[in-house]
Amino acid sequence: MNLTISGHHLEVTPAIREYVQNKLERIKRHFDHVIDISVILSVDNLSEKEKRQKAEINLRLSGKTVYVESLSQDLYASIDMLIDKLDRQVMKYKTRIQDHSRQALKHLSGVESATA
Repeated sequence: MNLTISGHHLEVTPAIREYVQNKLERIKRHFDHVIDISVILSVDNLSEKEKRQKAEINLRLSGKTVYVESLSQDLYASIDMLIDKLDRQVMKYKTRIQDHSRQALKHLSGVESATA
């Protein structure tokens, strides 16, 4: 698994890098088939009162790419919201893959002929 953490108008400090890596452990614990993770942290200076901290992530899985972004006034809060959203999407994808509740065709044809 490749992990890329980059900053846009922001220097990525070792503390921020470690915080993101610790948060991503939760995703790795739930779903192990992650190919590539790209995290982009940015600061948008719209005005003096409104500084927006933005966190984006592209998560490549086998057969799917998940993109999530979050905005907040605090970078750590933005990362927390990002990981929560990502965790929900990964769990949804995992249940979709592991859903084995479909019935075989041979069982469906027998039920249809019995009801007819």
